Amino acid sequence: METAANIPDNYQRIMPYLIIHDGSKFITFMQNVFNATEQYRQMRDEKTIMHAEINIEGSTIMFADCTDTYQQQNAGLFIYVDSCDATYKKAIDNGADTVMPPANQPYGRSAGVKDPFGNTWWITNPI
Repeated sequence: METAANIPDNYQRIMPYLIIHDGSKFITFMQNVFNATEQYRQMRDEKTIMHAEINIEGSTIMFADCTDTYQQQNAGLFIYVDSCDATYKKAIDNGADTVMPPANQPYGRSAGVKDPFGNTWWITNPI
């Protein structure tokens, strides 16, 4: 594989890009559940997010608020955490719905939640 030249700091070769409703609340959810840090936010004139970026321990997620032109685009995301159970509880406490309660799997302890913005998160810690 060839080496990518000039990838900016805090970016990776592949990064998810979500188009969601209420990106400002998404930032708060991500901070509360995954300890995300906001690294960039650009607003449109009508006070919606044109482009924003959060970082979770070196991984960047890009997103924007949906518009008539750019409809909502959700994703399923897999994230390793220190504690599946604790992170699952934080997600539920912050408005996520259960897809799969925490359980031991061959690949680790894992749970699934759907966040208030329509994305499914597979929360896993190694065991």
